[in-house]
Amino acid sequence: MSSDPPAPAETFHDAFYKFVPVEDPDTLAAHLREIAHDLLGSVLVAPEGINGMLAGSVQVLDRFQAALLQDPRFHGRFSGMQFKRSRCITPPFHKLKINRKREIVPLGIDGVDATCCTGINVSPADWQRLIHEDGVIVIDNRNSFEHRLGRFRNSINPQVANFRDFPDYVKNHIEIWKAEGKRVAMYCTGGIRCEKTSAWMQGLGLPVYQLEGGILNYFIEMQGAAADWEGECFVFDNRVALDTHLIETGTTLDDVYDGERDGEWRLRRARVLQAG
Repeated sequence: MSSDPPAPAETFHDAFYKFVPVEDPDTLAAHLREIAHDLLGSVLVAPEGINGMLAGSVQVLDRFQAALLQDPRFHGRFSGMQFKRSRCITPPFHKLKINRKREIVPLGIDGVDATCCTGINVSPADWQRLIHEDGVIVIDNRNSFEHRLGRFRNSINPQVANFRDFPDYVKNHIEIWKAEGKRVAMYCTGGIRCEKTSAWMQGLGLPVYQLEGGILNYFIEMQGAAADWEGECFVFDNRVALDTHLIETGTTLDDVYDGERDGEWRLRRARVLQAG
């Protein structure tokens, strides 16, 4: 007597990061490989912390999360870290990569320490109010193609092709913003780019606010997210883009990169990554 095979478990995606001093990144990476062996995705480890995207079943993701927060080998350094979870239709990754890097997100400026001081974190509910206040300029701290695909309404596109280009945009506008008494509110996909940028901007003499947990956290926390958002949110995995309900859209890589000045190169690179 035969029985039907069990249905495959649904796949979910977890995005997470934390700026925290890491004395021995290589050892940390080895420990992460042990607790993430049943998952797929990418984790970067550096002296300034970790930055990860992993996919698997709810049960396996929960086990990884519990180990990261509670395993004594991690000395509690990841306590309080946010995990932004979304359901997958397309498998987002084909393999597991855990790599040691110089930085978990490179701003292109040496000596920026986001482990000790960053800008003003703003909850999604407070962000919704902040972006409508007078004297606040809302800046998209992502690449130009990401802004074109989707954005907070009335936000500024700095027209950068790479995160490392963003500081030049700030340097070119900071004195104007200060003279006009502006406050800067920045957002990015998961929060990491804003946190690194705001750490650098601390000494520039301007209030800097950042959306806590980024766009993904805003979509999770705010039922009415679509009221202040237009378009989709690009994600750096095989799903390509999500709507405000964190549901995968029909957007393709061709849609994302069409018309970009470096679009052909980005499209070739993305297809290689997508193929695994």
